[in-house]
Amino acid sequence: QLQLVESGGGLVQPGGSLTLSCAASGIPFSIYDMNWYRQAPGKQRELVAAITSGGRTNYADSAKGRFTISRDNAKKTMYLQMNSLKAEDTAVYYCSAALGRRIWGQGTLVTVSS
Repeated sequence: QLQLVESGGGLVQPGGSLTLSCAASGIPFSIYDMNWYRQAPGKQRELVAAITSGGRTNYADSAKGRFTISRDNAKKTMYLQMNSLKAEDTAVYYCSAALGRRIWGQGTLVTVSS
Protein backbone atom coordinates (compact mmCIF):
# COMPACT_ATOMS: atom_id res chain seq x y z
CA GLN A 1 0.00 0.00 0.00
CA LEU A 2 3.05 2.26 0.02
CA GLN A 3 2.73 5.09 -2.44
CA LEU A 4 5.96 6.89 -1.56
CA VAL A 5 9.29 5.09 -1.29
CA GLU A 6 12.46 6.82 -0.12
CA SER A 7 15.94 5.66 -1.02
CA GLY A 8 19.51 6.91 -0.91
CA GLY A 9 20.14 7.04 2.80
CA GLY A 10 23.25 5.64 4.39
CA LEU A 11 26.44 6.47 6.23
CA VAL A 12 28.40 9.53 5.18
CA GLN A 13 31.30 11.42 6.72
CA PRO A 14 30.92 15.00 7.93
CA GLY A 15 31.31 17.36 5.01
CA GLY A 16 30.14 14.73 2.57
CA SER A 17 27.10 14.59 0.32
CA LEU A 18 24.08 12.38 -0.26
CA THR A 19 21.10 12.55 -2.56
CA LEU A 20 17.80 11.12 -1.39
CA SER A 21 15.05 10.03 -3.76
CA CYS A 22 11.32 9.64 -3.26
CA ALA A 23 9.50 7.58 -5.87
CA ALA A 24 5.74 8.05 -6.07
CA SER A 25 3.08 5.71 -7.39
CA GLY A 26 -0.69 5.60 -7.30
CA ILE A 27 -1.05 9.37 -7.14
CA PRO A 28 -1.09 12.13 -9.74
CA PHE A 29 2.38 13.23 -8.72
CA SER A 30 2.57 16.43 -10.72
CA ILE A 31 -0.27 18.14 -8.85
CA TYR A 32 0.99 17.33 -5.34
CA ASP A 33 3.01 19.56 -3.11
CA MET A 34 5.98 17.56 -1.87
CA ASN A 35 8.05 17.76 1.30
CA TRP A 36 11.04 16.27 3.04
CA TYR A 37 10.83 15.86 6.80
CA ARG A 38 13.33 14.38 9.21
CA GLN A 39 13.22 13.01 12.72
CA ALA A 40 16.21 12.44 14.97
CA PRO A 41 16.03 10.19 18.04
CA GLY A 42 14.25 11.93 20.90
CA LYS A 43 13.24 14.86 18.74
CA GLN A 44 10.08 15.89 16.97
CA ARG A 45 9.67 15.51 13.25
CA GLU A 46 10.63 18.68 11.43
CA LEU A 47 10.19 20.03 7.95
CA VAL A 48 13.47 20.19 6.04
CA ALA A 49 12.43 21.32 2.57
CA ALA A 50 9.31 21.79 0.49
CA ILE A 51 8.50 22.08 -3.18
CA THR A 52 5.07 22.95 -4.52
CA SER A 53 3.40 21.54 -7.59
CA GLY A 54 4.45 24.76 -9.29
CA GLY A 55 8.09 24.31 -8.35
CA ARG A 56 8.42 26.87 -5.57
CA THR A 57 10.87 25.80 -2.87
CA ASN A 58 11.36 26.56 0.80
CA TYR A 59 13.94 25.35 3.30
CA ALA A 60 14.43 25.14 7.02
CA ASP A 61 17.15 27.47 8.25
CA SER A 62 19.31 24.47 9.08
CA ALA A 63 19.13 23.27 5.48
CA LYS A 64 19.29 26.54 3.60
CA GLY A 65 22.41 26.87 1.49
CA ARG A 66 23.33 23.20 1.88
CA PHE A 67 20.29 21.24 0.68
CA THR A 68 18.44 21.41 -2.63
CA ILE A 69 14.97 19.99 -3.20
CA SER A 70 13.83 19.18 -6.71
CA ARG A 71 11.28 17.10 -8.57
CA ASP A 72 11.04 15.29 -11.88
CA ASN A 73 7.39 14.95 -12.78
CA ALA A 74 8.09 12.68 -15.74
CA LYS A 75 9.80 10.21 -13.39
CA LYS A 76 7.34 10.86 -10.53
CA THR A 77 10.32 11.35 -8.26
CA MET A 78 11.40 13.98 -5.76
CA TYR A 79 15.00 14.49 -4.68
CA LEU A 80 16.91 16.03 -1.82
CA GLN A 81 20.54 16.81 -2.54
CA MET A 82 22.41 17.25 0.71
CA ASN A 83 25.87 18.81 0.79
CA SER A 84 28.26 19.75 3.58
CA LEU A 85 26.58 17.28 5.88
CA LYS A 86 26.93 17.65 9.63
CA ALA A 87 26.47 15.21 12.48
CA GLU A 88 23.34 17.16 13.38
CA ASP A 89 21.79 16.08 10.07
CA THR A 90 21.62 12.49 11.30
CA ALA A 91 17.97 11.45 11.22
CA VAL A 92 15.36 9.38 9.47
CA TYR A 93 14.26 11.34 6.44
CA TYR A 94 10.65 11.07 5.31
CA CYS A 95 9.05 11.91 2.01
CA SER A 96 5.59 13.45 2.15
CA ALA A 97 3.00 14.35 -0.46
CA ALA A 98 0.16 16.74 0.23
CA LEU A 99 -3.01 17.63 -1.63
CA GLY A 100 -5.48 18.19 1.16
CA ARG A 101 -4.61 14.79 2.62
CA ARG A 102 -1.02 13.88 3.46
CA ILE A 103 0.82 10.74 2.37
CA TRP A 104 4.03 9.53 4.02
CA GLY A 105 6.86 7.30 2.91
CA GLN A 106 8.53 4.77 5.19
CA GLY A 107 11.65 6.84 5.79
CA THR A 108 15.32 6.37 5.03
CA LEU A 109 18.11 6.69 7.59
CA VAL A 110 20.92 9.16 7.10
CA THR A 111 23.86 8.85 9.47
CA VAL A 112 26.60 11.47 9.41
CA SER A 113 29.62 10.25 11.32
CA SER A 114 33.35 9.85 10.99
